[in-house]
Amino acid sequence: MTAKARTAQPSLRTTVRDPRRGSRSSLLWTLYLHAPLSRQELVRRTGVGATTASAVIDELIAEGVVKEEPVAGDLVAQHAVAHDLVTDAQPPRLRLASEHRYVIGVEVADTRVRVGLFDLALTQRAGAVHPLPAGPPPEHGAETAARHILTFLDAVVEEAGIPHGHILGVGVGVSATGWDGAPLERLLRTGTALPLHIDNGAEALGRAEMWFGAGRGLQHAVVALIGSGVSASVITHGSPYRGATDSAGQWGHTTVQAGGRSCRCGARGCLEAYIGADAVLERYRQARRGRFTPGADRESAFAVLLAAADTSSAAQRVLEEAAVYLGAGIANLVNLFNPQRIILGGWAGLMFGARMLPRIRETIAAQALRRPYAQTDIELCGLGPHAVALGAAALPLRHFLTDGAHRPATTPRRALTRAAPTTRMSVP
Repeated sequence: MTAKARTAQPSLRTTVRDPRRGSRSSLLWTLYLHAPLSRQELVRRTGVGATTASAVIDELIAEGVVKEEPVAGDLVAQHAVAHDLVTDAQPPRLRLASEHRYVIGVEVADTRVRVGLFDLALTQRAGAVHPLPAGPPPEHGAETAARHILTFLDAVVEEAGIPHGHILGVGVGVSATGWDGAPLERLLRTGTALPLHIDNGAEALGRAEMWFGAGRGLQHAVVALIGSGVSASVITHGSPYRGATDSAGQWGHTTVQAGGRSCRCGARGCLEAYIGADAVLERYRQARRGRFTPGADRESAFAVLLAAADTSSAAQRVLEEAAVYLGAGIANLVNLFNPQRIILGGWAGLMFGARMLPRIRETIAAQALRRPYAQTDIELCGLGPHAVALGAAALPLRHFLTDGAHRPATTPRRALTRAAPTTRMSVP
C-alpha cells in the first residue's frame, strides 16, 4: 500500500523551541504533503527565507532525510546534475527519502491484531495479522494483544530487513471494546524500547482517511468506525475534535431509542446496541431462534449474515433494521456537525455499507435537515481494512516531521532499565 497525502498541512500543536527547528519542520511537512518541489517552490509555499531554507535543505540532504532528483525523463537535467553544469533545464525536485527511517502501525480490534511496518511514504514493507476468535473482548484482553504485538514487532522488522535503530516508533490504534489503552501501554513498555504513541482506533482511522483516503483535501468530515463497537472521529477545520477529557467521538453511545435495548456501556437505547456487529448478529440469532452457526470469528459470522440476506427474509429484516438505525445515526451527525463528508469504515462498516449504502442514504435523506444533507457526501472508507494500522503509523511519522526530523535516542531492544516515553499529542 502506498499512501500519498495531498491535504492542507495539519495544524501543529507542539511548541517549537527554536526558529531553526521550526524551519526544518515547516519544510519537511510541505515536502511530505506536496513533493516533489523545487527549492524555489518550497520557499514560496513555506515562507521560510531563501537563505535559511537553502541551508536547512542542504543539511537535510546531508543527513539523508531529503533527496534531490532531476525532473523525471529530463536527460539534459540529469546530465547537468551529474556533471555540475548550469543549464536552462527545470531545476531538480526535492522529496523525503522514504527509506531514511521507518515506522510501525498497530491496530488492536475485537477481531484482530494487525501490525504493519511502513517507510516514510507510508508504503507498507511488512505486515502480520492475527485473527481473534469470536467471544467477549475480556477473553482476549490487553495481555493477549500485547503478546501478539510484541511478537509481530520482531517479525515485521525481520521480514523487512530493517535495522532496529531505524525504527522511529510504534503507533497503536485501539478499537477493541471493553478496555482502554492504558493496560496495553504498560505491557508494551516492558517489552520494547521503541517510543510508543497510543490513540483510539476511530482517531487513527480518521487520520488515515483525512491524510490519504476519502477525506483527503476536506476540512470538515466525520469518519465512523463500525465494528463490534461504534465510534467516530469528528474533523473540524482540518483537526479532530477530542473534547475536554479526550473522550469525544463516542457516537455509538448516543441514544436512538429511549429505554431501548441494553448496551454494553450499561445504558439503554444506544446506537451501538442497534448497529454494532455483535448486536446485529445477536438479532439474527434471535430471528433464527438460535439456529445460526456463526463461524470462527465475528467477521466470518457477519459475512454469513450478509450472504443469507439473498434468500432469508429474517436476514433481510435484520439488515434493513440496522440500515434504518445507522441512517438515523448519520442524520444526527449531519444535523449536528454539518460535515462535507461522512465516511463509513471499520470492518463491519465496510461490509455492511457495500451492501446497504443505498438504503442507508435513503434514511439519511428522510431524517436529516435538507440543506446540510444536500452538501454532505456519504462514502465508504477509501483505504480498506488496513486503514487503522496506517493511521496509527502516522503518529510516529507526525512526531518526526513536527520535531524537524530530530530522531530520539535509541536503546537496544528489550534491554531497558527505563522504558521509552510514550508520546501523546493532538493530531489530525
